[in-house]
Amino acid sequence: MAKYLVIVESPTKVKTIRKFLGSNYEVMASNGHLRDLPKSQLGFDPEHDYEPKYITIRGKGEILAELRKAAKKADKVFLATDPDREGEAISWHLLAALKLDPKKTSRITFNEITKTAVKDALKHPRKIDMDMVDAQQTRRMLDRMVGYRISPLLWGKIKRGLSAGRVQSVALRIIADREDEISRFIPEEYWTLDAQLSVEGEKKPVTAHFVGNPKKMAISSEAQLREIEEAVRDQKFEVQDVRKSERIRRAPLPFTTSTLQQEAAKVLNYSTQKTMRLAQQLYEGIDIPGQGMVGLITYLRTDSTRVSEEADASARSYIEAQYGEQYVAEVVEGGSKSGQKIQDAHEAIRPSDISRSPVLVKEAMSRDLFRLYQLIWRRFTASRMRPARYETTSVSIGAGEYMFSVSASRQLFDGFLNVYSDGEEEEKGNVLTGRLGRDSVLTLQDLDAKQHFTQPPAHYTEASLVRALEEQGIGRPSTYAPTITTLLGRHYVTKEQKNLFVTELGDAVNGMMKKAFPSIVDVQFTANMESLLDSVSEGSLEWKSIIRNFYPDLDAAVKEAEEQLEKVKIEDEVTDIICEECGRNMVIKYGPHGKFLACPGFPECRNTKPFLEKTGVKCPKCGGEVIIRRSRKGRRFYGCENAECDFMSWQKPSAQKCEHCGSWMMERGNKLQCANAECGYVCALPKEAEEN
Repeated sequence: MAKYLVIVESPTKVKTIRKFLGSNYEVMASNGHLRDLPKSQLGFDPEHDYEPKYITIRGKGEILAELRKAAKKADKVFLATDPDREGEAISWHLLAALKLDPKKTSRITFNEITKTAVKDALKHPRKIDMDMVDAQQTRRMLDRMVGYRISPLLWGKIKRGLSAGRVQSVALRIIADREDEISRFIPEEYWTLDAQLSVEGEKKPVTAHFVGNPKKMAISSEAQLREIEEAVRDQKFEVQDVRKSERIRRAPLPFTTSTLQQEAAKVLNYSTQKTMRLAQQLYEGIDIPGQGMVGLITYLRTDSTRVSEEADASARSYIEAQYGEQYVAEVVEGGSKSGQKIQDAHEAIRPSDISRSPVLVKEAMSRDLFRLYQLIWRRFTASRMRPARYETTSVSIGAGEYMFSVSASRQLFDGFLNVYSDGEEEEKGNVLTGRLGRDSVLTLQDLDAKQHFTQPPAHYTEASLVRALEEQGIGRPSTYAPTITTLLGRHYVTKEQKNLFVTELGDAVNGMMKKAFPSIVDVQFTANMESLLDSVSEGSLEWKSIIRNFYPDLDAAVKEAEEQLEKVKIEDEVTDIICEECGRNMVIKYGPHGKFLACPGFPECRNTKPFLEKTGVKCPKCGGEVIIRRSRKGRRFYGCENAECDFMSWQKPSAQKCEHCGSWMMERGNKLQCANAECGYVCALPKEAEEN
């Protein structure tokens, strides 16, 4: 009997796949990559057409020896690494590292770890796709170039231990740009006006919202509001138009990697890293009593919403049996997002078997795993169900020259909402139980006016950053989680109540990257690079042409920056604060959370203390000195030097007082704004302050 060797990446997959195959199949794991570019050097030679140099990863020698031994005994070897560029590259490295005979070696892939999928893959072996391998090699070398050439500059400029990255640095810039946008934002006042109207013959009043005269108009001041109130208070409110229509809410598409990370963050409060770790476990296999190791979901790294015909048919049958024929969708749209390429034509993330409902496997997994599986199962099931239907009623009401409107909706059919709620709330408030028609008699009970201020753009969260990276074509599904993890781990960014904030250290790194390497942190440049990598994987572009065009420009930029950095290199700033332990003048240094004071006598003297940077502004509450402080996670804010005083502001305060109310002012971009929300006075920032 012939002997076969199947090599996968993860030991967990070994347990899951082994039970699908006969005794003549040996299943072993490579534990990820076995070869990589050397850590101690760039890993390729620009003088010899950028030919990469690969070595065995330290610590992988024993695994390599075991795989070689097993491969020699096998009549045929199947390389079954993940079905993406990274997996294709691992298979290529295995072929070389194990010195396998190409004639006796085949590449197989499966989108889900089920008996049917694995058996089918073995029936359709193929050669290694070198276009995909080359795309992965290109990405790896580009990342190595940026990291290994630019990171040492950051060490010299700011502090050791920092890093730059092709995707990481762009993500940092996106967050920093949003922070700048928020700090420059000036709120604008606006008002809303509601009319409480009683309807003859109805018990409950209805709330009508002000629209305009009759076109839609905004109420921008209290004076304008009072004028409108005076004009409508004595007018007769009359129904002028009643429109009824039916509206549908379509079911969401199944998850891609990006949408799964976003929804898990929003619904389950999972970080992107946690979501990917749990999804990997669900894909590789969970030990279910009576069934053994079972892969519960399809491959977790995908840009596609496509679903196989078999899975679609299975879902429709399940929905009809469990919920009724009226819930089964007629035609389901799928594929990739408009204008974007599908990641290696994968399927969407879905359950490997829809009949394996969350309640049936709940006892076999942890709470976190169960919640993620339940989210994936519900989303996929909902994607095969009919839309929810609503009856909407819109009533236009005239009051003199002005118009008000009343709207309400009533659910006619819950459709996919029977299984999955995406968090969108239907408009609530008016319930038009009776007949509100042109002949209805309306009586004004009261006018309710509210003052509002426009809000700045929201801080990025992990979920919204992933959405921004995906929309702008930066990175790939597999890069989102490690990118965010690196930004947090390097203390370039801190997370507070889901929101991401740039630390002082992150500001320094971002500022240097923008100045010395503008193309590296340019969003469009990075997105275009992803498009070029797609062209390599499709076989329409030679991979080394990207390297040949990219590296010389990077090399020139690094050399130019090295010359500039020698002239502007930041030395430790000596202060007049004396070290109480040894008497030296303490110096300002950068740490993970920004600046701090340290004794220059290190390592003999290890004394450190917080650096209280003064702003030159007196505290509005107690008259003490306003200093720059930092939260425990490194976010900068302004507080009083007196510990007893509770003054605090995220915006830099100004010594200038408000001309209207006398309150203190704060800087927002090139403007000064009154801190008193009821005042809202805004003026230009003095030139001397703007220069500082």
